[in-house]
Amino acid sequence: MMDWAQILVIILSIFLAVFLLLGIVLTVLLIKVTRQIKSVTDSAERTAHNIEGVVANITRFTSPAFFMRMVTKHFKKGKK
Repeated sequence: MMDWAQILVIILSIFLAVFLLLGIVLTVLLIKVTRQIKSVTDSAERTAHNIEGVVANITRFTSPAFFMRMVTKHFKKGKK
């Protein structure tokens, strides 16, 4: 017959195996989620750089146009 100590050791070893298995599964899932997060941040960074380039190009063309509108508006006011 088994005494209580052996039964307790068996129960504890079963729980330890279950928690070890859960830990391994959660670690694998965490690695997958981390890779997905890295992929999303890389994509967001590329998008931000593209938007930055577009804004720089727009700024290059709109600044002279805005300046010319202000100058012509000032001269039109001066002629009146």
